[in-house]
Amino acid sequence: MRKVFQAELHQIGEELTQISELVTEAMQKATLAFEGADTELAQDVIAADARIDFLQNDLDERAIDVLALQGPVASDLRMIVGSLRMSASLERMGDLARHIAQLARLRYPEHVVPEAMVETFSEMARLDIRISELLTELLETRNLELSTEIYACNNRINELHAGVFKAIAAPDWAVSAVSTVDLTLASRYFERFADHGVSVTRKVNYLVTGEWQPMSESSR
Repeated sequence: MRKVFQAELHQIGEELTQISELVTEAMQKATLAFEGADTELAQDVIAADARIDFLQNDLDERAIDVLALQGPVASDLRMIVGSLRMSASLERMGDLARHIAQLARLRYPEHVVPEAMVETFSEMARLDIRISELLTELLETRNLELSTEIYACNNRINELHAGVFKAIAAPDWAVSAVSTVDLTLASRYFERFADHGVSVTRKVNYLVTGEWQPMSESSR
């Protein structure tokens, strides 16, 4: 029975990593669609989100079965409960990538971002992809040293996000109302993607150390 239990825990861990890999792919494609006004690529991201949703539901059902049938305690219990919460964050990251792709499709053949803001959004997208890549590695290896770079990327995205709102609020902002709404939404999507990445990172740290890290520390 113990071998079966450990196999089930291993399967849960593998599914988390698989979801994270799909999320990374989704953000990579969504970024290309967003920057290049590519509707075909945007549609790929939108359609592929169903796979992330399916895997999350499958993982959650498996974890609940283990809770009900095995009665885990201590670190094993942390692993299962943490996996349920991490899968929800990863699924939300997939949703945010889909939202970015949907913006690209909505505004085709125009680009969502005006020329003056292209560099800002390109950096946000690059940092989000990096967070997602690091997150997959963190889930695979439990190497907590990766957390430092994830937090640093998130801090930079927060700065860029604040800069977008500062630009929009400036007296000389001359972009149309529709484009302003698009930029506001897009910036929020990129910022929230990173926040969910940080949330998963903190939970992995908790699984490894048994100590809960305050949000203030993970924002440094």
